[in-house]
Amino acid sequence: MSSPFVPGTAVRLPGTPGGPLTGLTFAAKDLFDVAGHPTGGGNPDWARQNPIPTRHAWAVQAMLDAGATLVGKTITDEVSLGILGENAFEGTPLNPAAPGHVPGGSSSGSASAVAQGICDTALGTDTGGSVRVPASFCGLYGIRPTHGRLDLTGMLPQAPSSDTTGWFARDAATFARVSAVLLEEAIEGPLPARLVIAIDAFGFADLAAAEAITPILNRLKRLVPDWQEEVMAPQGLTTWSRAQRTLQPVEAWETFRTWVERDNPRFAFSVARGLVMAAMTPEADRGWAALVRREARGRLRHLLPPGTILAMPTAPFAAPKTALPLPEIDGIRAAINVLCAHGGLAGHPQISIPGATLDGRPIGLSLLAARGADAMLVRTALALESI
Repeated sequence: MSSPFVPGTAVRLPGTPGGPLTGLTFAAKDLFDVAGHPTGGGNPDWARQNPIPTRHAWAVQAMLDAGATLVGKTITDEVSLGILGENAFEGTPLNPAAPGHVPGGSSSGSASAVAQGICDTALGTDTGGSVRVPASFCGLYGIRPTHGRLDLTGMLPQAPSSDTTGWFARDAATFARVSAVLLEEAIEGPLPARLVIAIDAFGFADLAAAEAITPILNRLKRLVPDWQEEVMAPQGLTTWSRAQRTLQPVEAWETFRTWVERDNPRFAFSVARGLVMAAMTPEADRGWAALVRREARGRLRHLLPPGTILAMPTAPFAAPKTALPLPEIDGIRAAINVLCAHGGLAGHPQISIPGATLDGRPIGLSLLAARGADAMLVRTALALESI
């Protein structure tokens, strides 16, 4: 197991005194630019073949301006193309809540640093689950904001129609402080009036995992007593997953194509395989996936009018073991994507709430809301912590 920080780097920048995050420390996933330091992207050739940034990423600057102190840059899956947190070049950050098990990726180092208590909060990115999954596996609060809400300047892209900046915290109060700064919105306001429970998502999760988060769900029902069960994806969650696994890799290939064709960089086999397969995706498959995305967006608009939240498992199981054979990893990734694909397809805000364990390993409950209702989700997490 390795440190959560990128090997060979040392970064520390004090925040502006007197801001709302004064006294807090944070780390930044190595997809965020920090002026004067390479952005490595989890790949040994990316930093070498691309210029050193001269400006901080928007999210890094916002945290510094608010008073938080940057204490390091954290490991990511290669160019964010992973969901388990294992990097063949830089190592697997420790999951302190489940040693010997993956931290989740691709924001693996950021989640690990917060879970270990090395920093109070950390920046990650979420395209296909890369904040939500490590939050669940490491027992943290984590958020995927409304797609398009935050300025992504200085954040290495993967699939722009799905990319978001997110963040982690160990406790709801810190999570709310950071959220208020990055969402640029006060967290105060009404709690949700209605709760939808996604029965197909609970049904897809391992039975033991669904049972483990039921106590949190029961607390949520006390907080929001007007609740009902609904099917989240009438077409099938696996159909949504297939569509996202078509669209996202194709966009990733377009993002990295020039670099790959120009510089022939090194990749782990699974990453290279994914890019090659994406490059060969037929146009007909892309068209089909775009139509499914349109269906998914319409369905979630219907399920999540203002004042409504939806509850579902963040991941179908707790953190798997590290260093599994590739065939096992492929099956695990596919299952995780089934419960994460809606994020990239529809762009609704989602938070993962800790508090449950399965065989001693954390597992999270997720809440979704209408686009733009990010602060309501944070308020709900705060209120739920006190029940």
